[in-house]
Amino acid sequence: MGSDDLTTRPSSEGEGGEPGADREAAAHGAALVVEGLGLKGPRGWAFREVSFRAGAGSLVALEGPSGSGRTCLLLALTGRMRTHGGHAEVGGLPLPRRMAAVRRIAALGQVPGVSELDPSLTVAEHLRERALLQRRFDGSVRALLRRPGTRAAEARARIDEALAAAGLDPAALPKGERTSVRDLERLEALRLSIALALIGRPRLLGVDDTDLKLSDADRAAAWALLRTVADSGTTVLAVCSEAPADALRITTVAADADTTGESAEPAPAGQTADTARTGTGTKTSADTATSGPRGKTTAAPGAGAKTTAEDDITEEGADDALAETGRA
Repeated sequence: MGSDDLTTRPSSEGEGGEPGADREAAAHGAALVVEGLGLKGPRGWAFREVSFRAGAGSLVALEGPSGSGRTCLLLALTGRMRTHGGHAEVGGLPLPRRMAAVRRIAALGQVPGVSELDPSLTVAEHLRERALLQRRFDGSVRALLRRPGTRAAEARARIDEALAAAGLDPAALPKGERTSVRDLERLEALRLSIALALIGRPRLLGVDDTDLKLSDADRAAAWALLRTVADSGTTVLAVCSEAPADALRITTVAADADTTGESAEPAPAGQTADTARTGTGTKTSADTATSGPRGKTTAAPGAGAKTTAEDDITEEGADDALAETGRA
């Protein structure tokens, strides 16, 4: 489990993570502004021409098949991968110029190969490790000088708060907090990964493979959890194969997908949504979509969609880009 996904020193949009920033800003989600964003690997584009807007506290679903660039887009918007085209702002912080500052306000739940749970560790060990790392990188010198008992109580309170937000009750597990990750059900492991991310009180939460190998009931429970996190003020980016109707939907396309004749679905009443199509095999351009918290919109190709032989977005491009983060 890498330390890159740890959220440190939450900041206000104007300060961008500088020391002394207003920590109250951590309670508010990070608005997203994405215009023509692209990321290219050695053998092709992982994604390109991605454009959308999402208000603070939105639930944004990055929907598409495996290999369509959706995980690369997630990692780029959380400051973990450097983009090569277009422009994006996360909580007012420009990418890729302020990647380090974005990482300080964004946290990752489960992302295979990047922020995975260690199956040999228990739930308690994961929570204790994250709390210790959080205190080490997030605490001020003054906080480090507090009495050990006070620090321990604060860490426990933060853990309990994160567990409650993620809907994970350790007492309901087979061996309580001593339950190994390998013995957790898929939904329980997802809840644990989200709880670990929320210990840092991030403004942006990223989760990969949200609905992978979940039953219909567990999938509904997972999306209900992410809606609750978004409703609390944290902006949520969730990679999935099928987005719920009430999420801001950004669709990625496999390289062999036929995009001929497709058009945008009608937006819900009161919502403006000319949206961006992203992913492998197609370069698209479209107007941006705007959304407040839990806005509803469906991504679709713009009228100017085109494909070029030299710059085809490829699944290999996505794989190469992910290899740079250690996921391949």
